[in-house]
Amino acid sequence: MSVVVPAHGGQDKLDLTLAALAAQTYPEHLMEVLVVDDGSVPPIRLPELRPAGTRLVRVRDGWGISNAVNTGAKAADGEIIQRLDSDMVACREHIEALARWHHVTDYLVTIGMKKFVEPPAVTPRQVFSAGRLDELFDLAAAVPSSTEATIAKTDGLRKSRNPYHVCTGPTFALPREVFHAVGGLDPNVIRGEDTEFSYRLAMHGVVFVPDLDAQAVHLGLPSQHRDRERAVRAVEPYLAHRIPLRRDLRKDRGRRWLVPYVEIVLDVTDTSGSVVREAVAAALDGKLQDVVVTLVGPWSRLDDRRRFTLSDPCFELRLMRDLFAHDERVRLIDEAAPTPAPCPFRYRGPVDVPLHRATLERMIESVQKDLTGVLVVDLPDGRTARLERTSALGRAALLAEPGDDLDEIIAVTHGVRHEPPDRYWPAPAQPEPVTIPAPPAAPAPGPLSVEPPEKTLLRRLKAALRPN
Repeated sequence: MSVVVPAHGGQDKLDLTLAALAAQTYPEHLMEVLVVDDGSVPPIRLPELRPAGTRLVRVRDGWGISNAVNTGAKAADGEIIQRLDSDMVACREHIEALARWHHVTDYLVTIGMKKFVEPPAVTPRQVFSAGRLDELFDLAAAVPSSTEATIAKTDGLRKSRNPYHVCTGPTFALPREVFHAVGGLDPNVIRGEDTEFSYRLAMHGVVFVPDLDAQAVHLGLPSQHRDRERAVRAVEPYLAHRIPLRRDLRKDRGRRWLVPYVEIVLDVTDTSGSVVREAVAAALDGKLQDVVVTLVGPWSRLDDRRRFTLSDPCFELRLMRDLFAHDERVRLIDEAAPTPAPCPFRYRGPVDVPLHRATLERMIESVQKDLTGVLVVDLPDGRTARLERTSALGRAALLAEPGDDLDEIIAVTHGVRHEPPDRYWPAPAQPEPVTIPAPPAAPAPGPLSVEPPEKTLLRRLKAALRPN
């Protein structure tokens, strides 16, 4: 275990954190502690009471908690990275409780518990000597974390739709290979960095395992207690751009986001430009517009050497490249990636079967009801279109042996469902029949009235004698 402790000031609290780590039940020779000094003034020093394998690492480039954790992880020698804040006091069994799960398999993220307390007047020696946390802290008066309530409400995350929500730091453990596979924490995320990192872990296919035996206290109340409204607002821009599953943060119409909700993958090899244009237009003009279109084709064949454009053997391919080169929602690649991470969904279908405006919206609505891993739509001509859940693809990749069929694995872990196309490609609505009403019947003619001759003569005389 490599316990990475990022620190920016707070020497007194850090001394308590290291004293608690020195008292862990986990074997001392299997644990190292890396205290990462993120530009503290005065610089962090290592106290006398600390674990035997403690090293001080100073940040040379960049700043912030994400950058500090990444710096520590790069310097770590352990197979498991344990992230712990420098204002946390962990119970004696904390590291052991989180580490034991990693003997079972190599794709777990284990999550510790925390409660918030006002820092009491305790010394590092008292922390080291205490057998339980309640000997040092008034846990009855502690502010509980929402993490534990969510875990209890979802049967230990077994019923959670998005378990990454509870992996918000400041204590979790995961394989070092998994940490680096997802790229570590994002230094550009200043608020909510743990949630964003955990979301990418979820897309990678990990299983989140909370352990109630891994108790700890956080010295000081969370920022939400000081100014909840600003704390919530401060994190929203980072999560809105990077976590597409937070649909509540993407209600602004017409916006473009850093990470799209769906990647639409179309193989355009040996396909005419007109077919591709129709397919791309349909994909970008659906009811669900939070998408990116990936056109898979032999784009690497194209070069910029002198050529006769009209006789170019790659004329059609070059025309498509030039047509879509400046559209930020269209990407051109030679081969699709194993998963669309960090996008949570990927659509794959024949390029000559354009999406209906409602196709993606209805497919996602269908799989979200039971968290199906893959929805396969069987088209009338024997081909298929499919919507894939990224976390399911990631899990299958972690479990697969060379040559394994990923769909067979997903059928066990998340489920694969086949459905007919009618709901996803609805038939055009038939116009209502137009009924032309019959003209109204003419009124029946009444009896003719004939003016007597004497009256006619009198009328004419009056008209003739009327002065002009």
